[in-house]
Order: sequence, then structure tokens, then C-alpha cells
Amino acid sequence: MTRQILFDPMLPWPVIAVLAGVALAFCLLAAWRGLPGWWLRALAAGVLTVALLDPSLQTEEREPLSDILLVAVDESASQRLSDRAGQTEAALADLLAEADADGLDVRVTRVADASGDEGTLVMGALNEVMAQVPRDRVAGAVVISDGRVHDAGLVPDLPAPLHLLRTGRSDDWDRRLIVSNAPSFAILDEEFTITLRIEDQGDVPPEMGAEADIVVSVDGGQPRAFRIPVGQDLELPIALPHGGLNVIEFTVPEADGELTDRNNAAVVQINGVRDRLRVLLVSGEPHPGQRTWRNLLKADSAVDLVHFTILRPPGKQDNVPVNELSLIAFPTRELFSEKIEEFDLIIFDRYKRRGILPSIYFDNVRNYVEQGGALLISAGPDYASADSLYRSPLAPILPAAPTAILLDRPFLPTVSDTGEKHPVTEGLPQGYGEDGAPWGRWFRQVQVLANPDAQVVMDGTEGEPLLVLDRVKAGRVALLGSDHVWLWDRGYEGGGPQAELLRRLAHWLMAEPELEEEALTASALGQEITVRRRTLGETPGAVTVTAPDGTETELALTEEAPGRFVGRIEGGEQGLYRLVEGDRTAVIGLGPAAPREFVETIATDVVLADAIDARRGGAIAIEDGAPDLRSVREGRRAAGRGWIGWTPRGAYLTADVRVLSLVPAWLFLLLAAGLATLAWLREGRR
Repeated sequence: MTRQILFDPMLPWPVIAVLAGVALAFCLLAAWRGLPGWWLRALAAGVLTVALLDPSLQTEEREPLSDILLVAVDESASQRLSDRAGQTEAALADLLAEADADGLDVRVTRVADASGDEGTLVMGALNEVMAQVPRDRVAGAVVISDGRVHDAGLVPDLPAPLHLLRTGRSDDWDRRLIVSNAPSFAILDEEFTITLRIEDQGDVPPEMGAEADIVVSVDGGQPRAFRIPVGQDLELPIALPHGGLNVIEFTVPEADGELTDRNNAAVVQINGVRDRLRVLLVSGEPHPGQRTWRNLLKADSAVDLVHFTILRPPGKQDNVPVNELSLIAFPTRELFSEKIEEFDLIIFDRYKRRGILPSIYFDNVRNYVEQGGALLISAGPDYASADSLYRSPLAPILPAAPTAILLDRPFLPTVSDTGEKHPVTEGLPQGYGEDGAPWGRWFRQVQVLANPDAQVVMDGTEGEPLLVLDRVKAGRVALLGSDHVWLWDRGYEGGGPQAELLRRLAHWLMAEPELEEEALTASALGQEITVRRRTLGETPGAVTVTAPDGTETELALTEEAPGRFVGRIEGGEQGLYRLVEGDRTAVIGLGPAAPREFVETIATDVVLADAIDARRGGAIAIEDGAPDLRSVREGRRAAGRGWIGWTPRGAYLTADVRVLSLVPAWLFLLLAAGLATLAWLREGRR
């Protein structure tokens, strides 16, 4: 119970002060003039002044409230290293016991990994708890953590000390891999550099030495090991092996005794682009479809096209002098012998053997394909003739053999069952043709017999193979068994997807990754991983997904379209996920390869040092023993060797308030009148 006198002035305080001043002046004047009743006048004025203040007695019943201790427990990924989780729980149990003995109300908040690789947001959690409790009851705050806090600049406005109980061991050490410079795209066959560094932190054992191993793998392929110095930036020269997305994985083998290997890997995803696409187009004779190929290739500014057409066969008898057959000598020897490997694609358009290109050049083309080149045969009547390219050294690599039959009748090109699954022809736009037909008709086709291993993706008249694809060792070959694709370009009977078909065909021949018919890929949106498997075969098996912590999950795939299968899995934590299905492998990362929690793993006081000092707190290593909890006066240092402090707040709850007027107003008036009367009588008697 507490009592205090309250005033409820009848007039504003300035007015009362002026009136009291005037009364005091009159009383002093009376005393100066020697009037015997001046002191009675002063008492009367004082009584009137007190009456104007209206004094009352307030009696308050109070219930004391316990002080609140805020505790933030770090349960992020770095706290699961070594025995930190056990240290945390033991320290929390000791702290709760101490707080209970002191009568403190403990509010515990547990802090997990923040979304989006934001790390450990301990201060944000403390701010949330502060918003839920009265500020004048907060006696202190304790953070149980390894000190790796990623929002240290957002410390709440605490009216009490802030402390850190630090987990970890003094002999902890860790090794991490840092990739500081890597481009997002690079030009094929041109070297570029990636800057990386292996760094040791903490109490590094002397036997670790000044060098460490690093393993490099491209697209999950055969890894290669190197030995590089520790603590130094290394400029690593790399050339991309193919176009499209290249996934380069760097891994440092785990060393004995280090805290974790989660920061020993890095994945760099680089798009490989060709500086220029070089295409060699050889036309056997002028024909209506010749310009179709030229327009298609020249429409792309990144294509360097070398095109020559045989306008006059050597056997033609028209009495034109040989020295007038050409303005310049065409460099066939340079193209087909010296620089053939510089081309990304070679196209023979209605070409037949006429003695212009000797057999040795066709041998060179065959070797070019077998070593990774691309060849497209656009066939017309030439392919069915005795001078067919099939009767040249190219025969072993061609995907189909001619029967010497030319089918001269209208037909509607269709996508075969295999073509429904193949990326070159799947989902080709339809609705071009007249009378409800998907596309316009063609009118001529060479009958061919496809090789057993070849892929027939389009059929022509009476189901005869029209577009045949094949792989020859490291290269690729395609045969289009008709020279009437130009009818689609001209819009005959509505036309068809000529540009899209030929674009896909050319890019498949040049091994663009997005057009691979056998592929395992993965993409991530948030924490969800989408796995896609493209195949020309039957339903693929389950995909084995290996999480960053080594756990494996079998993911079954479902068919979403012919030849395309998909599955989705929720990633539990950030890092590298490895996928395996048969002999296909893929790598996908959720967030960085080493999440923020594992960039730096050695426990430290430095991150929170400024916030702790500003609030007179302390940082205590849990490995040194559980600290005592003591009460300290406000403004005093609240930490010392083996102890941390809290500040009593003295908060209370008012249960009852009673207010009683000290003297009734009429009594003040009567008392003032009496004193004035006594003053008058005393002075009148004189």
C-alpha cells in the first residue's frame, strides 16, 4: 500500500501563483508598516491558497510484477555442428534454473534458419518478443548462439543488459571453398578464368599443411583432382565443353576434424554460347527451295554462312570457255580439307556426285562428323539417282539408304510415334493447312530404308520415312527425304511450321542441350525441386535424390507428355542436390552451394560485441561452465567472470486506488475568515 497527496487546482497554476504572490506582497507590506496582525493575514492567505489547490490523499493498493528475462535460442543449421546443440540445451536448462531461483519470468524464443538464405535472424526474433511484453518489465536478454548472427544491426531497444552465451569449442577449425569470380556465360572454345580460394579458419592443426586437394567436375562427369595452395586466390582457366548450361562443381575433400564439409563445395552454372555459328551450305543445282535454306540461315545474325551453288555441271555441253565459268575460283580445297573442322554444320542441298568434289573431300566430311561434327542431307531426286551421295564415302554415316524409287505423289507430312517424343518434332505448331488439315501437302519424296539404330521422327507418303536422325560416334546426321519443305515457307495450302522445324533440326545437329532426346534436368522454385526426364524409351525408373546432408530419396516420375516425365520434391535444406537415374546424372542447388549458415562456422563474439558493450552485457563461452545469474543496479556493469546480470525493474500492477479530500472546502473558508477576523480585532484593539 502506498499513500501520496495529490492536488486538483480550481484555477490554472499560473493564476494561483499570481494570486499567492499578490497576497504575499500585501503581507510583507503589513509587516514593514508594523501592523501586529500581519502574520494572521499571511496565514489566512496561505489557507486560501491551499484551498484553491484542493489537496487530497490518494491510497494505492499495488501488486508487484515479476521481471522478465528474454532468451533467444539459436537453432539454425550452424548450431547443429559438433556438440553445439547439446551445449545449447544444457546452457538453457542452467539459465532457467537460475532465473527460477531469482523469481524471473523467462520468455524463450527459438530461432531457426530464415527463408531465402537470410541466415540467423536472432535480433528480429528478440524484437518480436519485445513487442509482446511490457517494456518496463524487461530485466535482461540472453542469446544462446555460436555468435554467427546475420541481423546484428537490428538490436532491439532494450532497457536492460544483453548477453551472449556462446557455443562452440576453442579448438574448432574449418576449411571452406570460396568462388569469388565466375561469369554467367562464356564463349565456347575460348578460355576464361574462375577465381577461387581455399581458406582455413579457427584453430587449424599444423598437420593440415599449406596445400589442399580440389576436385573439379563438369555436368556430373568424371571428376579431376588438383592440389592447390591454401589461403591464396587461384585463377583457374576453363573452356566450356558444350553450348547451353554447363554446371561446374568444385569440391574440397573433407579433412579430419573440420567442423563441416557443407562449405567445401561450390557450383558454378555458366551458359555456353557460340561466338559465331559457321554453316557450310552446298547446293547441287538451283531449285525453288534453295532460297528457303539461305533465308533461314541468314535470318540469324549470329550465323556465318558459306554457300555455293553448282550452276553448270561439268558434263553440260554449251561451248562456254572454261575460263569464263566462274568469276573467282571457289576454295573447295580450303573448305573441305583445311578448315572443315571450323564449321558447326554442313548441309548438302540436292547435291549429287558430278566430279566437282573428289572422294577425298567426302572422306574428310565423314571424319568431321565422326569427330563431333553435324551433317544434314536435304534430298531430292538426286538421292535416288546413280550419283547419289549414298554412293560416296559418306555412305557409312548416312542414316538411311535410298531404294532408287522416287515417289511423285501428294502426301501430308506427319509426326511419327518416335517423333511425338523427340524434341525436334514434338509439339510442332499445327492448324496451318486448309480444310482442317494440320499442314499443307508436299508432292515428292525419296523412298529410303532407315538404319536400325536411326530415329524416324517424320513420315511421308504411305508411312515412308521422311525425316531420319542418327548419331555417328561423336557426331550427328539428319536426312530429309524430300525437297518440298519450301512449300510450307510459301504458304501452299496454308503452309506449315517450316522455320521452327528447320531451326530445331539445325540446333539438334549442333548438339544444343535443350534439344537432347535423352536428358535428366532439374529446376528449383523456392524449396521445390522439379525433376524432368526426357527419353525416347519406356517409362524411366525412379530418380535417386541425394540431399546436402547425404540422405537419399527415391522420386517416382509421372508422364506429362509423350517422352517427358516429371517429378517434384520438397527440398529440406539449402545446398547441393544430386540426381541419378540409370546412367543419367544432374546437379541442382537450392540457394548457394554453401548456405549462409555455413559460410563462416567458427563461433565468435565479434559480431555481437558492439551491441553487448552498448548494453553493459557480456559474452560467456559455454565450454567454460554455466554462468551465475545476478541482479545488478541499473547503470552498472552487468557481467563479469563467470556471471551475468539482470536489472530489477520494480514493475507493479495497481489493484485499487482511493482518493480522500484532506479538508472540506467550507472548512478552508471558515478557517481563512477566522484568521482574517482575528487580524482585524488585533489591529483594531491597538
